[in-house]
Amino acid sequence: MTKTDFKKTLDAYRAERNRIRILDVPPMQYLMIDGHGDPNSAQDFADTVEALYPVAYKVKFASKQELGRDYVVMPLEGLWWSSDMASFTGARDKSRWDWTMMSMVPDWITGEMFEAAVAKVGARNPPARLDRLRLETLREGQCVQTLHIGPFDAEAAILERMHHEFIPAAGLAMTGKHHEIYFSDFRKTDPSRLRTVLRQPVTATV
Repeated sequence: MTKTDFKKTLDAYRAERNRIRILDVPPMQYLMIDGHGDPNSAQDFADTVEALYPVAYKVKFASKQELGRDYVVMPLEGLWWSSDMASFTGARDKSRWDWTMMSMVPDWITGEMFEAAVAKVGARNPPARLDRLRLETLREGQCVQTLHIGPFDAEAAILERMHHEFIPAAGLAMTGKHHEIYFSDFRKTDPSRLRTVLRQPVTATV
């Protein structure tokens, strides 16, 4: 049985350091949980990750066993926003951040398969935020993105360039939510080696 790795097959997961590019991101389906506050200190953030991945693996196993379609469980992703977007690029006031943590699942995963996976995970010692988990399609469309290597708090400079130089120069304006894809396990990886895709949905200004 062939195991699909969507990080290698989908253009939306390709990015290069020091290069910002424009791309069209197709609608994709995710496991999602919403939250608020500093991810370094909010208990909800840790509880969210603990709820996402047991379900992600249950869904993957169901796909393999029931449909004969195997795939690599996708990395953690996050949508981030705030009433003041300067809290991302300037002040970095994480207490003001809202977020949605996500993991992409293939479009052949049905609502019934998702609900069955949640039920199995919840049958014994259910994770604290399991009841907040949902299956939803995200439609971002045209985006700009790049690869950041290094600590999360060092993202501000490239985000400033992306938001205030590259996007306006391309005749575009920001829309939607700041999106990050975490290729590294930040619990185990030295901050200087973290690999993170930074994505911003955009729209034409004319």
